[in-house]
Amino acid sequence: MKRLFILMILLLMALPFVLSLNLNIEKTSSGEVMIADLKKPAEFTLKITNLGVADYVEFYNLLGFQMFPIGTTYIGAGETKTITLSVSPIGEINTRGHYTFDYFIRGQDKSEIKQTLTFQIIDLKDAFEIGSGNIETESRSLQIYIHNKNNFNFGNIKAKFSSAFFSFDKEFSLGPYERKNFDIQLNKEDFNSLMAGYYTLNADVEVEGKAANVEGVIKYAEKDVLETSSTNYGFVINTDVIKKVNEGNVVARTETVVKKNIISRLFTTITPEPDSVDRQGLTVYYVWNRELKPGEALEITVRTNWLFPLLVILLIVAIVLLTKQYSKTNIVLKKKVNFVRAKGGEFALKVSIFVNAKRFVERVNIIDRLPPLVSLYERYGGEKPTRIDEKNRKLEWNFEKLEAGETRALSYIIFSKVGILGKFALPSASAIYEKDGEINETVSNKAFFITEPRVKGPEER
Repeated sequence: MKRLFILMILLLMALPFVLSLNLNIEKTSSGEVMIADLKKPAEFTLKITNLGVADYVEFYNLLGFQMFPIGTTYIGAGETKTITLSVSPIGEINTRGHYTFDYFIRGQDKSEIKQTLTFQIIDLKDAFEIGSGNIETESRSLQIYIHNKNNFNFGNIKAKFSSAFFSFDKEFSLGPYERKNFDIQLNKEDFNSLMAGYYTLNADVEVEGKAANVEGVIKYAEKDVLETSSTNYGFVINTDVIKKVNEGNVVARTETVVKKNIISRLFTTITPEPDSVDRQGLTVYYVWNRELKPGEALEITVRTNWLFPLLVILLIVAIVLLTKQYSKTNIVLKKKVNFVRAKGGEFALKVSIFVNAKRFVERVNIIDRLPPLVSLYERYGGEKPTRIDEKNRKLEWNFEKLEAGETRALSYIIFSKVGILGKFALPSASAIYEKDGEINETVSNKAFFITEPRVKGPEER
């Protein structure tokens, strides 16, 4: 009887240990994160095995976090159950970074187990990573990406990507640790003046009404490309255009040299002005040293105008030819006309012909013709005509010979009873002569006279 009593006492003492909570808890998830801006809970996956009797358990903490599931959860004896435990703050949370807190699992008999959980609290902007491949001067497309760095499932995301090279909008979703790529078409005109280097890639992200700015980097690879072209056109006015364009993305240093001789430089204009001019012997060197930024161009125009020297040469040739021709002329005829006031008020002109023999000539015949509408006055100055042909209106003077340097002055008067207005033209006189047995002919200039209406005097009105 005494043994039975002791056994019952021992049984009653062991019963609390047999009925107390006995759980094996294993956390199977990792990388739990809480997005502070979104106030979304951090979720943990727990694998719980009940090593004791069947029980109803509940989860709680003493730090002001809300936990789910709320209330009790049944776990049978020997049962293993997977539970998603959610933890979210009540109110604002200012802490950032890794956070560790204690929570409790309590059984129906008020026995409980203390556990510890660690998660990371971040801002929305720190949840993503953006980046791209390299851009080169000849690139026509570019792939950029956005990466969800955390174990967090984002729903619909609106994002505007922008940089010095492009700008576009996109809507998409991102699961835990997911990365999405986007291909973008590039327009070279948008970045042909940019220098090589690193440029900021911006993404304005909006999730559930909350906005954040994420920054990444785009590398614009160095490329040294200097395009040179030359155009030449024109003969009399020769133009040479040299154009250099920096098609790369780094500063291009260039030297341009144009050569001219000391004659052509006198008729050459150059734009822009060269940095230096160097003369070496008969050659002149024009030099331009420039630093061209990406997209910048240098255009040099060298124009040589040969028109002026050509005109000078032609004038010299003409003078030489005329001088040579004049030197070959044996007789020079010069004809002039003067107005003569007649008593009867008729229109009258005195025609003079000067005959200058530069060399000895023989059998000289001077011929002049009368213009229409005029009559010949019978008085003559100097030599009288040898023959007057009234029918053909022609006058002739004959000289057996003329010595070198001899000059004869021939003159006659013509008049008209009909008034003549305007420009009055007289035909050229000619000389036919013999020189060294050959017959030659020389022609004089044409003489002109301009007449104007005569204003009557008071006595004539």
